[in-house]
Amino acid sequence: MPDLARAEAALGYRFKEKALLRLCFTHASVSGEESNERLEFLGDAVLELYVTEKLYRDSSAREGQLTELRKRYVSREALEGAECRLGLLPYLRYAGGEDALRGKTASNLYEAAVGAIYLDGGYGAAADFLSRTLFETDTRNYKSLLQEYVQQRSHMTPVYDTCAEEGAFVCEARALGESAAGRGANKKLAEQAAAKSLYGKLMQQ
Repeated sequence: MPDLARAEAALGYRFKEKALLRLCFTHASVSGEESNERLEFLGDAVLELYVTEKLYRDSSAREGQLTELRKRYVSREALEGAECRLGLLPYLRYAGGEDALRGKTASNLYEAAVGAIYLDGGYGAAADFLSRTLFETDTRNYKSLLQEYVQQRSHMTPVYDTCAEEGAFVCEARALGESAAGRGANKKLAEQAAAKSLYGKLMQQ
């Protein structure tokens, strides 16, 4: 059974209503209990408002540019990165083995945390949480960039070796005689991180 006291510490927020904390870390695969899906729905709206207001106040960009900037904060990759930095997944209560954690589980859990904190402490508490945990993410596809770079110089394609390690994934990317590692909340993020690192390494040569 996951330790909810440690989950609370990982969030960096002390709940007045502990039932919200438990609900936040209850996956839909757990039968007979309410899951965190409704919290995720709420958290998504709070997140959107927070980022929209932040960009409105901090940037003089036009509406179309603001929309593109917002994607860097609210994309699946950005939310999964925030979850990975906090290390929340090990505290999620789920059933059915690790297959239950595929897909958008990490980003959904982060949104559920935002929703739970909002209900427990109001918008100010949620905004404080977002201000210290959510960061702009580079949305470029580094796997595609790396593949294009490599195929311009050889008939080979990059090779990725990925494994699960301590609640996250670690990947090694290899191409053109060089290698680099990356880490992420899921396999896709780990591969992107490794590709970014290797692409930067090759570009410096």
